[in-house]
Amino acid sequence: MSRRKKRASHPNHERWLVSYADFITLLFAFFVVLYSTSQVDKRKVGKLALAIQVAFQELGVFQASSTRVPIDLQEPMPFSTVQAVENMKRNASVGRILSSPQEALGGGGGSENGDLGQLQHELESALSSQIARKEIAMRREPDGLVISLREVGFFESGAAQMKATSQEAFDKIATLLRARDYRLRIEGYTDNVPIHTGQFASNWELSTARATELVRLLIVRDGFSPARLSAAGYAEYHPEADNRTNEGRGVNRRVDIVILGHGIPALPVATGGANAPQPVEGAGTKSPP
Repeated sequence: MSRRKKRASHPNHERWLVSYADFITLLFAFFVVLYSTSQVDKRKVGKLALAIQVAFQELGVFQASSTRVPIDLQEPMPFSTVQAVENMKRNASVGRILSSPQEALGGGGGSENGDLGQLQHELESALSSQIARKEIAMRREPDGLVISLREVGFFESGAAQMKATSQEAFDKIATLLRARDYRLRIEGYTDNVPIHTGQFASNWELSTARATELVRLLIVRDGFSPARLSAAGYAEYHPEADNRTNEGRGVNRRVDIVILGHGIPALPVATGGANAPQPVEGAGTKSPP
């Protein structure tokens, strides 16, 4: 029987097309992914980054910083056209933070900022002589408007009671603030010179006593609601100026009235009844935003 001869097979020179097609498909998918990731809404990314920053600040992980946010939150824009949220030259170690991520993202703060600007203008007009004598200073911060009452104009050295000569200026401040419903945080500060008297054992006690003294005056004499007020003492640990000079120490000996914003926070019901006294914060603590 004769054997059938097998026809010799020719090599296939087009097999490379399969690998090439796979490569082109993968390359196309790769560039599609690159394009899609480049079209991320930069406004939303910025808001997310800022919300994370504020959350970590509230936990005490980050100190106050100049986080960059979009100028107009209604329109997306690239990060190259953003502006910084400035801390208004306050010592960075104070670590003041925005009251909430919503405030940081600009939620509902437009009219309030306008009211603060008007209030600042009225205060500067009413206190022009004290400002010229450097007894009072004002500045804007992320928290709000800060009225800084210097010791040289309002307190005797080492004392918590306000000078009688400064009552008129303080009354002007109270009159303008009483007409509005802003929440107020009173903060006491000192220089780094140690104090030890029969009344105050340290700068902690002095700074806190000055803050609570102003709270007492606002409640008892000026009729402010206690729900609007809180007090804190920081002693010498958050200076605004250099403690190595007399002028710097004079700037650091101050009580700041921080105007936080509209609205009175809801208070928990005290176990002692409706007339139970509300606590005033102790040294080195801050009120909830």
